[in-house]
Amino acid sequence: MSNTATLSAETGRQTGSPSSRRLRAADQIPGVLYGLGMEPVILSVARRDLRVALSGPAGANTILNLTVGGSSYNAVVKEMQRHPVRRNVSHIDFVQIDLSEEITMHVPVHLTGVAKAVVAAGGLVDPAVDSIEVRTTPANVPNEILIDITDLTSESVIHLSDLKLPAGVVAVGDPDMLIATVLTSRGAAASATEVAGEAAAETAS
Repeated sequence: MSNTATLSAETGRQTGSPSSRRLRAADQIPGVLYGLGMEPVILSVARRDLRVALSGPAGANTILNLTVGGSSYNAVVKEMQRHPVRRNVSHIDFVQIDLSEEITMHVPVHLTGVAKAVVAAGGLVDPAVDSIEVRTTPANVPNEILIDITDLTSESVIHLSDLKLPAGVVAVGDPDMLIATVLTSRGAAASATEVAGEAAAETAS
């Protein structure tokens, strides 16, 4: 489940592209905090402090005790914008949360185990998504969703509705959304058989 961490932010930064560039050059990330009817707060956080705060098992889903201008807020990361080339965080949105109310968060999906029947058939299990949205209270957000693929066969398909989630966690989205499918090499096997047949025919002639 989601961990908690503390993070301090500075207020009073100037807005606009030039000031944002200066902040980034000083290893500060411009951002904003909003939610629960509050007036948005323009802020900035130290890149290193953010990295440390989100370094736990929950990653970007970590519940933050965000200190801004002498006040503390329970918050989570709503969005992180990244540089298109360097991929480092260029802007961050925080949203204030009520720990007793449900929120919707993206949670990573990982496949575990070995689908021996699929491997024996020359196939592989292909993940269709790398995360799903779930709705639950902040403290109950899973760090990840693990899907055991051990018993899958070549005909298996995993949909959103097939996932077994922790108590109190509800998947958000179309129940028929594909989570993982099985890819087989039937086409390649058929081609190999055809080539072998042609070679045998040439030999016989």
